[in-house]
Amino acid sequence: MKHQYYVSGMSCQGCVSHVENHLEQLDEVEDVKVDLEENKVTIKMTSHVPLEELQKALGEKSHYRISSEPIEAENGGDDNGEDHKKSGAGEATYYCPMHCEGDKTYDQPGDCPVCGMDLVKEATAQPSGTTYTCPMHPEIEQDGPGSCPICGMELVPKETTVEDDEEESTYKRLLKKFKIAVAFTLPIFIIAMSDMIPGNPLDDWMDKIYWNWLQLALSIPVVFYATWMFFQRAYASLRRWNPNMFTLIGIGAGAAWLFSVLALIFPSIFPEQFKTESGTVHVYFEAATVILTLVLLGQVLEARAHQRTNSAIKELLKLAPNKTTRIVDGEEEVISIEKVKIGDHLRVKPGEKIPVDGVILEGSTSVDESMITGEPVPVEKSKGDEVSSGTINGNKTFIMEAKKVGEDTLLSQIIKMVNRASRSKAPIQGFADKVSSWFVPIVVLISIITFIVWSIFGPEPQLVYAFVNAIAVLIIACPCALGLATPMSVMVGVGKGAKNGVLIKNAEALERLDKVDTLIVDKTGTVTEGAPKVEEVVSLTDKYSEEQIAKFIYSVNSSSEHPLAQATSSYAESKSLDKMDVQNFEAITGKGVIGEVDSLQIALGNEKLMKDNEIEFDDQSVKKIEEAESKGKTVPMLAIDGKLAGYIVFSDPIKSTSADAVKALRKMDIEVIMLTGDNENTAKAVAEEVGIENMKANCSPEDKMKEIERLQNKGKKVAMAGDGINDAPALAKSDVGIAMDTGTDVAIESAGITLLKGDLKGIVKAFNLSGKVMTNIKQNLFFALIYNTLGVPVAAGVLFPFFGLLLSPMIAALAMSFSSVSVIGNALRLKSVDL
Repeated sequence: MKHQYYVSGMSCQGCVSHVENHLEQLDEVEDVKVDLEENKVTIKMTSHVPLEELQKALGEKSHYRISSEPIEAENGGDDNGEDHKKSGAGEATYYCPMHCEGDKTYDQPGDCPVCGMDLVKEATAQPSGTTYTCPMHPEIEQDGPGSCPICGMELVPKETTVEDDEEESTYKRLLKKFKIAVAFTLPIFIIAMSDMIPGNPLDDWMDKIYWNWLQLALSIPVVFYATWMFFQRAYASLRRWNPNMFTLIGIGAGAAWLFSVLALIFPSIFPEQFKTESGTVHVYFEAATVILTLVLLGQVLEARAHQRTNSAIKELLKLAPNKTTRIVDGEEEVISIEKVKIGDHLRVKPGEKIPVDGVILEGSTSVDESMITGEPVPVEKSKGDEVSSGTINGNKTFIMEAKKVGEDTLLSQIIKMVNRASRSKAPIQGFADKVSSWFVPIVVLISIITFIVWSIFGPEPQLVYAFVNAIAVLIIACPCALGLATPMSVMVGVGKGAKNGVLIKNAEALERLDKVDTLIVDKTGTVTEGAPKVEEVVSLTDKYSEEQIAKFIYSVNSSSEHPLAQATSSYAESKSLDKMDVQNFEAITGKGVIGEVDSLQIALGNEKLMKDNEIEFDDQSVKKIEEAESKGKTVPMLAIDGKLAGYIVFSDPIKSTSADAVKALRKMDIEVIMLTGDNENTAKAVAEEVGIENMKANCSPEDKMKEIERLQNKGKKVAMAGDGINDAPALAKSDVGIAMDTGTDVAIESAGITLLKGDLKGIVKAFNLSGKVMTNIKQNLFFALIYNTLGVPVAAGVLFPFFGLLLSPMIAALAMSFSSVSVIGNALRLKSVDL
C-alpha cells in the first residue's frame, strides 16, 4: 500500500536525505520518495503505520513535522531564517548550477544552502518592451515612439540586450574582487619566494619579522574582503552540516592563515622545527592568499562559463520581438509587445519577427521557422494558417489575429520547458550525489591521517611537512567538478535540443531515451502528415445518393474532434452540404462514432465497429474498400439501420522524411514498430512504403498500452511517439513518451519529449541528442573521479618516498579551480555537435 503525507521543515537535499533515511528505518516501510518542491512524501508500506510512529521516526522534537494535511511552511535547516524563499509568480527566479536540491528555485540571489555556489538567475520567458529615449536628453524615456518634450527631436529606441544584467554583474563583481586579490597577493608571493634567492636581497632592507608583518597586512584585504565569502560559505556548510567544496577551502586556507597569525604573534609556543635561522616561525600567508586567489579565479571562470551554458535560452529570448504594429479602426500604431491582447489585428512586414502566436487573416508569405524547429526550409503560409512568435516573416506583408500572448506563446512555453528541464536531475546524478555526500568527511579524515603519518614518519621538519601536505589534501579534493558533471551537460544539451526543435521535459527522459531499443510509432500525424483529406464519397446502395451519404457522414461526425471528422467538415463546407440534427451521439474510442439522424441508426467507423453492430457486408463492397485501403487510404464505413450503405475515402500523405528516418533509426539498432487504429490493408501499405517491418493494425488505445507492456515484460526499453488523445495512455506507459507538437495538449503533457516539428526525423535528433549528452556526462564523471582519485594521494605525499615529489597547496588550488572549468568546457562541446 502507498500513502502520501505532507512534511514541513524541509529546505534542501540534506533534509530530503534525513527524512528518507529515518522513515526507511521502520520495518513496515518498503520505499520512501520525497518531493521537496511540494513538501510531500510518498511511503510504500507492507502494513499501515500510524502517523505518530512516522513522526517518532523523524524525531518528536525534530523541526520536521509530518501530517496528512498541508502544514504551514516552517523554517527548516536554518535557525536564523536565512534560507532563501521559493520563488513566486512574477519574481526573478534563481537556482543552484549544481542542482543540489533538484529543481528547487529561490526568489532572491545568494548562495546555495547545500554547496555554497552562487545562485544563477533563470532567463525569463517574458520579452521586454522597447524604451524610447531622446539622443540629446537621455533622461527622457517612454514606452512608445514620439518627440522629446525638451528639444522636439524624434525619440529613438534605447538599445536593450538579452544579456542578463544580473548575471553579468555577478561576473564583474567576482572579477573586481579577483583583481584586488591579485594586487595584494602578488607582493606577498614575491616576499615569500625571495627566501629561495641566495642572499635574500629583501633582508638588506629590513628584518624578517617586519616582512612577515607586512605579509599579514597585505593578506587582510584578500581574506576579509576579496575571498571572505568562501569562509562564510564554509561556516554555513558546517552549521547546516552540508559539507562541500567551501568546507575544505575554508578549513585549509583558514588553517594556513591562522597558523601564520599565531606564529607571528606568539612564536614561542611553536616547536623549533617550525622556526627559521633568524628565530621567526615560518609563515604561510602566501599559501593561504594564493590558494584563495586561485579559487576565486576558478569562480570567475565558472561565472563566465555559466553564461555560455544557458546561451541557448538567451538566443531564444532574442527571437522575441519587443514591438509590433497594431491595426485599430484602420489606423496603424507601433506598440510594445506586452500591450498586445488576444484578438488584436497585427501587421507583420517583410523581414520582421512575428510578435505573438496567431492566425493569418490577410495575405500569404513564407516563414522561417528554423529557430524553433531546426528546419532551414521556409514554410509557406496563407490565410487561416497558424504562425508562431519569434519566427521570421519572408518578403511579404500580412495581417494576423493574435491568439496567444505573453507566457502562452509557443516561444514562451519553449523557454519555460527548457528552464525546467535544465534544472532537473538525471538519475545518473544520484551516483555523483552519493559520492559527494561522503566525499568531504572522508577527505577531512584523509587530511588528518596525512598529518599524523607525516608527523611520525616524515623527514625533518616533520610537523612542517605534515602541515603543508594536510592542507594540500584539503585543497585539491574539491567535489565541485563532480557536482557540475551532470547539470552542466544537461543544461547545454537541453538548450541544444530546443534550438533543433526537440524539447526535453526533464533530464530523466533524456537519460532513459539513451537506453531505448524499441520505438513504437503511430501512423497518423507521425509517419503521415496527419492532415487527411477527403478523396471521394461512395454510395453502396441505390436508396441513398453520394450526396446523401456525405450528409450523413458530415452530420454524425460534426460532434467528433478526430482529425478525420475535421477533414469531413472541410469537405462538407466546400460542397455546401447541410448538417442534420444528431441524437444520442457517442464516440467509441478506436472504432468510430454512432448516432441517430432522422430516426435512422447511423454507425460510422472501422471494421471493429461494424462487427460490434452486426453490420451486413457483401463481397463486392468489401473488395472495393480493400482495394482503396491497399493504396494506403483510410476508409471508414457508413452503416444505416444495420446495413452497409457507403464509405468515405481519406488520403493522408506520408511525410517525406519518414523513410529516411526509419532507416537512420534501424542503423542505431532501434526496432521500429507501427501501431495504428487504422485497418490492416492501409497500415500495411504505409509500413511497406517507409520500411517499417513490424506493425499492428486495428489497435485501440488499450491495445497499444498492452503491446508496450508486453514488450517491457520481455525486457525491452520502449519509447512511444504519438500525437493524439488516444495516444496519451501509451505515452504515459512507455519508458519515454515522445509527443508531436502538431498533436494535442493531453499527448504533450503525457510525454517526456516533445518535437516541435512532428515527424520521425525529429525522433532521430532526439536519440542522437540523448546519446551525445549521456556520453558527455560519463566523460565528465570520469574526469572528475579520476582527478580526485589521483589528486588526493599525490597531495598526501605517496610519491615522495619514491620520487621525492610533493604537491604544493598552491598548485593543488590551481588544479582544483581548473578541474571545474574543464568539466564546464567539456559540456560546452555539446553546443557544436551535429544532430
